[in-house]
Amino acid sequence: MDIALIGIGKIAVDQHVPAINASSDWSLAATVSRSGRVDGIPAYSDFKQMLDENPNVRVVSLCMPPVPRFAYATAALNAGRHVMLEKPPGATLAECHTLLTHANERRLSLFTTWHSREADMVPAAKAWLLERTLRKVHITWKEDVRRWHPDQEWIWEPGGMGVFDPGINALSILTEILPVPIHLKSAHLKYPENKQAPIAALLEFTHPTCNQVTADFDWRQEGEQTWTIDVETDAGTLRLFEGGAKLEVDGTAVEFTGALSGEYPRLYQKMTELVTAGKSDVDLAPLTHVADAFMLGRRETVAEFVT
Repeated sequence: MDIALIGIGKIAVDQHVPAINASSDWSLAATVSRSGRVDGIPAYSDFKQMLDENPNVRVVSLCMPPVPRFAYATAALNAGRHVMLEKPPGATLAECHTLLTHANERRLSLFTTWHSREADMVPAAKAWLLERTLRKVHITWKEDVRRWHPDQEWIWEPGGMGVFDPGINALSILTEILPVPIHLKSAHLKYPENKQAPIAALLEFTHPTCNQVTADFDWRQEGEQTWTIDVETDAGTLRLFEGGAKLEVDGTAVEFTGALSGEYPRLYQKMTELVTAGKSDVDLAPLTHVADAFMLGRRETVAEFVT
């Protein structure tokens, strides 16, 4: 199927383009971006022009920041195209619900992708936890924003999400591997005095049986980067780390046995399945937790941050 990629930034170049090129299901037919290009692929700066001139494009994959994404997704659906949304799927929950209604009315597929759920060891962690009673869960998600988002000021603006841009990856894994739903109980958000979005967050969740479910997000981590979920149960401990790529149970490494490797190749395989079956996959649980954090969060102003 022909696909168009919208927003040719770092994530598109590093992940989306290689995944599309490696798949026998997809052919990158066009791109839309203010400045980015993919060699050998027709490039547009006007989205409507791309849609008008490429009726063969069945799917539009949106990789721009969340705030402008709703308008592009709506235009794509109105033009009869299936839509993939890079995480987070929108700037608000209401936008996402509206897009799903539009997609259903037009019998089109809408896919809110959560790439971290496709990390190698997430399915194994989910299976191991299914038969166990949770005692304690803690997320440590700390990275250096300067390394991963150089010169990207939009992440500090309203709708940019700040530290929840990576933090939502952890929440997408957590909501996938836990056997029962959780909800946010409290949040402590740290805002640099010169930014409109938080640079760190401490979260506490309520779980039906687990005594403690907490998360520690920080975007000021220098040196080693940490993306870890630790779980204590009634029958041992689990550590899912390196963003879900590695797993230890009771201190012993668990080997990966999957057939298809790579988060984004798996996302595009799922999109193939959705379009073929005429279905959508719209899970908003991770975004709901982020929205709740902004609603419940106690705000603390910290020292200004210079990117």
